[in-house]
Amino acid sequence: MTDGKGTRTGAVMAAIRAKMAGRALVAGDRLPSIRRFAATMGVSPSTVVEAYDRLAAEGLIRARRGSGFYVAGNALPPLALAEAEPRRDRAVDPFWVSRQSLDADSSVMKPGCGWLPAEWMPNDAVRRALRNLARAEESVLSDYGGTRGSPRLRRLLLGRFAEEGLSVSPDQVMLTGSGTQAIDLICRFLLRPGDAVLVDDPCYFNFQALLRAHQVRIQGVPYTPSGPDLAAFESLLASERPRLYITNSALHNPTGASLSPQTAHRLLKAASAQDLTIVEDDIFADFEPEPSPRLAVFDGLDRVIRIGSFSKTLSASIRCGYIAARADWIEALIDLQVATCFGGPSPMATELIAAVLAGGGYRKHMEELRQRLSRARRDLAARLAPLGIRPWLMPRGGFYLWCQLPEGQDSAVLARMALAEDIVLAPGNVFSVSQTATRFLRFNVAQSGDPRLVAVLERAMNLHPAG
Repeated sequence: MTDGKGTRTGAVMAAIRAKMAGRALVAGDRLPSIRRFAATMGVSPSTVVEAYDRLAAEGLIRARRGSGFYVAGNALPPLALAEAEPRRDRAVDPFWVSRQSLDADSSVMKPGCGWLPAEWMPNDAVRRALRNLARAEESVLSDYGGTRGSPRLRRLLLGRFAEEGLSVSPDQVMLTGSGTQAIDLICRFLLRPGDAVLVDDPCYFNFQALLRAHQVRIQGVPYTPSGPDLAAFESLLASERPRLYITNSALHNPTGASLSPQTAHRLLKAASAQDLTIVEDDIFADFEPEPSPRLAVFDGLDRVIRIGSFSKTLSASIRCGYIAARADWIEALIDLQVATCFGGPSPMATELIAAVLAGGGYRKHMEELRQRLSRARRDLAARLAPLGIRPWLMPRGGFYLWCQLPEGQDSAVLARMALAEDIVLAPGNVFSVSQTATRFLRFNVAQSGDPRLVAVLERAMNLHPAG
């Protein structure tokens, strides 16, 4: 049909197909009632009836007498994350940027990646731990990991938590295969397709990629030098009723900002009023010269879940993460990890990490690393300044600089040109839910020492002058 009614019918059908493609409706789910969906779409009930009848004729939905319409069991296509939302320019697509960094060979410069160079890591300590591991009990070398993970590593974590004033009992901690797996388990536990989740804008781009896999509605909260914009945060709590908020409190990725005590207290008060759960990713904690405020410490793991891993400070090759949360939630999360991974992380990985953390050299390594990164931040900022590229703020620690380009420059354009010269950049909009960070780039200062970087940026900016 080509008349107005036919167009409206097609719009209703498209809306249902979009819900199915995004997994807001899955096999067996009941479709909205005819009258309710007619009101939602601004059409007549007869238009919705016609749309539902056509979808039933196509085999996508089934009518149940006296009950309504339901999604058919074979109606959903395989989930393709790249198609789960409008296609982005590759230069600002989280999956594409991640692939470029992970798959690049050693000749490619990676100032946009999220890890330290291998030569900056405590490799001698890891080698010593590996030699000792060869003499470990056979069960460590051959068995599955326990459901909570290595008792030794969990005891070390409890001690570290106590140092910062976070009181945690042994039944409130579990180890996971990685920090990303920790978030995935929490999402499986707390979220359902169609739920709203808050993230910072900008935020770590793999938060967005992972949440897309869980088919939720991602809402961005503008981030300021002292934490999330509280007015925007409270407005989204009221309008979207989110189930979860995922953030970095310390040395925020990508901005490098740290949460202020005032923002932390107001944020927790607002979350309590709306029954919001907060996931605090503390992966950059050891890079701080002195600890900044932590939501988990203020909250006591009531509505805050603490996660972290060791990939940034120790080794990205030895994967292990952790979750600290309410004891009853840990029990449920353990069952989920058993169902999806059959046990905790590799005993070899956890024993290696425990050995390095317990050794006297780890704290010295981190102190030297903090000083080295401080010099690298100042050096990179000075080299970028003549190009008009300036840090949004100078972080207290860590290895990121969130930098603003001159007026009229587009970081995605620069990223495409740099990639042609074997340099992987991280343009601003890969981190931005609202796609409002066109003029920003995130630099990894530890990966940005090669003088080719500034030369390529200058050439690219000259080819695409501002204005």
